[in-house]
Amino acid sequence: MHIPDGFLSPQTYLPATLMAVGAWAWAARGLKSRLDETLLPRLAMVTALAYGLGLVMLPLPGGTSAHLIGVAMLALLFGWRLAFLAYSGVLLLQALLFGAGGLTALPVNALAMGFIGSGAALIVFRLLRRVNEAFAVLFAAWASVLLPGIVVALVLGLQPLIAHKPDGSPLFFPFGWSITLPAILIPHAFIGLAEAALTLFVWRYAKARKWTS
Repeated sequence: MHIPDGFLSPQTYLPATLMAVGAWAWAARGLKSRLDETLLPRLAMVTALAYGLGLVMLPLPGGTSAHLIGVAMLALLFGWRLAFLAYSGVLLLQALLFGAGGLTALPVNALAMGFIGSGAALIVFRLLRRVNEAFAVLFAAWASVLLPGIVVALVLGLQPLIAHKPDGSPLFFPFGWSITLPAILIPHAFIGLAEAALTLFVWRYAKARKWTS
């Protein structure tokens, strides 16, 4: 799901950067008071797991990729703000060290996977928790993969419409929504099942150790 450099037009990544900076400022507010000697090592451990999961990629048509995210684990255990910040750090390191995702695309990747992914996980979990906690974790994790996939597919498919030469040929990512939506959503619908199973395992591990509220 990582979007590389060169796929997005300035009309996309410049406003996305402004939005991401605002979201990072919101997430960082009061950060010092939330981190303590018990939370920090747990956050580091789950963030490291998310980092590793994101590096096992399945190439998709058009140059992007499919992979587990791990952001639902971060969101359910540490909340929206910490999950967004931690996953933004994951994406930055993956881009710098492995070229997985571009720096110009980092704001879009962070907003899609970090902000929307963790937010979707928390909202779905809170809505379904009273029905069945295990089902709530499973569906929250699946949604945390699929919703960012929808955003990434829409952003990529938008590029030929907003950035093209006078003759209509695209300047950046060349494929429209008829290609990007099925190419990204179909594999991620299945990857979301694996993400759900892994998230439930981690959730139960954390709950047994009273990490959850």
